[in-house]
Amino acid sequence: MRPSLLDPLFAPITSLAGVGPKVAALIERVLPPGPGERAARAADLLFVLPNSVIDRRNRPGIANAVEGAIVTLDLTVDRHLPPPRGNRNAPYRVYAHDDTDDIVLTFFHAHAAYLEKHLPEGAAVVVSGRMEWFNGRPSMVHPDHIALAEEAENLPLVEPVYPLTAGLSPKVLRRAIGQALARVPVLPEWLDPAFMRKQSFPGFQPALARLHSPENPLDAAPEGAAWRRLAYDEFLAGQVSLALVRAKVRRLSGRPLTGDGRTVEKLRAALPYSLTGSQEAALADILGDLAEPERMLRLLQGDVGAGKTVVALLAMARAVEAGGQAAMMAPTEILARQHLSTIAPLAEHAGLNVAVLTGREKGRDRAQVLAGLADGSIDIVVGTHALFQESVTFKNLVLAVVDEQHRFGVHQRLAITAKGDAPDMLVMTATPIPRTLVLTAFGDMDVSKLTEKPAGRQPVRTVTLPMERLDELVGRIRDAVAEGQKIYWICPLVEESEEAKLMSAEDRFASLKPIFGDRIGLVHGRMKGAEKDEAMRAFKDGETRVLVATTVIEVGVDVPDATIMVIEHAERFGLAQLHQLRGRVGRGSKPSSCVLLYKEPLGETAKRRLSVMRETEDGFVIAEEDLKLRGEGELLGTRQSGTPGFQVARIEFHADLLEAARDDARLILSRDPDLQSERGEALRLLLYLFGKDEAVRLLRAG
Repeated sequence: MRPSLLDPLFAPITSLAGVGPKVAALIERVLPPGPGERAARAADLLFVLPNSVIDRRNRPGIANAVEGAIVTLDLTVDRHLPPPRGNRNAPYRVYAHDDTDDIVLTFFHAHAAYLEKHLPEGAAVVVSGRMEWFNGRPSMVHPDHIALAEEAENLPLVEPVYPLTAGLSPKVLRRAIGQALARVPVLPEWLDPAFMRKQSFPGFQPALARLHSPENPLDAAPEGAAWRRLAYDEFLAGQVSLALVRAKVRRLSGRPLTGDGRTVEKLRAALPYSLTGSQEAALADILGDLAEPERMLRLLQGDVGAGKTVVALLAMARAVEAGGQAAMMAPTEILARQHLSTIAPLAEHAGLNVAVLTGREKGRDRAQVLAGLADGSIDIVVGTHALFQESVTFKNLVLAVVDEQHRFGVHQRLAITAKGDAPDMLVMTATPIPRTLVLTAFGDMDVSKLTEKPAGRQPVRTVTLPMERLDELVGRIRDAVAEGQKIYWICPLVEESEEAKLMSAEDRFASLKPIFGDRIGLVHGRMKGAEKDEAMRAFKDGETRVLVATTVIEVGVDVPDATIMVIEHAERFGLAQLHQLRGRVGRGSKPSSCVLLYKEPLGETAKRRLSVMRETEDGFVIAEEDLKLRGEGELLGTRQSGTPGFQVARIEFHADLLEAARDDARLILSRDPDLQSERGEALRLLLYLFGKDEAVRLLRAG
């Protein structure tokens, strides 16, 4: 049970004065991403942190104000000069003065009545904003804040500015946050006192107070001690819950999986190439883990085309040698079928019985697979998350391989754990993840990296091309098709709406169809599974030579003789995604190229992205760059801002705290695995505050 001490914070936000259902819906839009889908609670408001501050301490007077500085001025309003009637584009000007000089306050598309009320002629007012000088004359365009002098005395000198959404006023949000802060009870300290002193951390409650009522701008800055304290709390809650999952997963004792090596050797003999050094090293790690009595929980990171599937297949062969079954789970049906096409011919050589199970298997086919899994006649099954539904039972599942882990959270790791008698787990990702994020999302796992490309893979030449040269590109593609080459043509998501995204791929298909006739195919996310498979098959078999697609082909689609990748509106894609898409070519022995089509004008970030793509093919370098460019972009999923699942922490400011939090979590749990000590009890409160309820449940489940 959650301690009653926290009840006031866990009441819905509608329990706060002035927050009805309508205001609550607006507030929910500005809340940081909390865990799971649930109604917003008062505690969530504690972590709506300021994105800037208004500093009213700088009051230099008009004449002494520096160009570009944010200043607060005490003014007397002289006169209003509205724009001429019928000319909405001309600005509304208000003339004012102080003891040192005159100033013009300029407003575009202004409401006269609003300005007359808040800046009445002859009144003393206080305005804050950015100082500008035009032709030697002081001016301020759209001041950030305007108040009558008598009201301004109550305004704080340093005021936090919160993220807002249309219809939500700063005043309403600030009042709701104030009420939530008032509900924070006196809590025991869960951090180590020596560590707090070293980092100059305030307590939890003082840190919140300092952030929401700053006395200077540093109090509300991510690099300030208050924000760092809360970021560390969040990291610690995350690392403690990952460590609890790890302990739970390990505690369900595994068993040593060893075999005579015959099946593994048969598979190696069937491979048309020898493994790279890093494949050998990763396989040695995995086989070493399997031989231990503890359960394996390992992450296999390898760039697109680094050969993870083969390593996984050899691991599964070892599981079968040891008398068990193995399952491989992919995030999409296309990927599951593709893994099957890679694995099946090799497995056949080694005498392994392989089956596929996705949502599409129905009737007799499905019943056959289910029976084979239950009686043990199927050695290896490949499928989607359908594998882990209630109706599927295994005779003896000893190894689960999960592909593209970032789509499977900690919950899913535990669900798989429940199938079979606690199977060993190997998780694979082709998204090269920077070290800091590996710690946040996979702190519970051991990590192996594949750093080389298999022999014979060609580098991919990457060029950038403005949209204006589209006709030239189409001409070159026509020549390439005549030479028998295969080309992917990727269209972006437009805005995010399904309708629009589909239009763009369909429009491009329609515009290229007259040129390429029946040599062109189309694949996108709204097509039925069978249609998608058919479009992919036609492309793979060479019936079509140009495949127009949305990013459904991003992960894992394998057509080794495709040599050209065109990415339209490349400036709209993140680096990690561009890298994934480019990895679809250069898989055979022919030289390949990737054309990044962009639309002018390019912003700074887009320019940098495209140049990084031209400079390097190393996924780990690209991932680190992506982290820098997106600041805290979520590299592990679809959300494009906010560090993965973090409410407070910002990786670019707080990465140094992450390792400390992991070490701290491991140390705490080695001494107090059930969090029964005084500090352990305090840590349970921390887990609840950051929404790690499932970790507390693990403690109880033992």
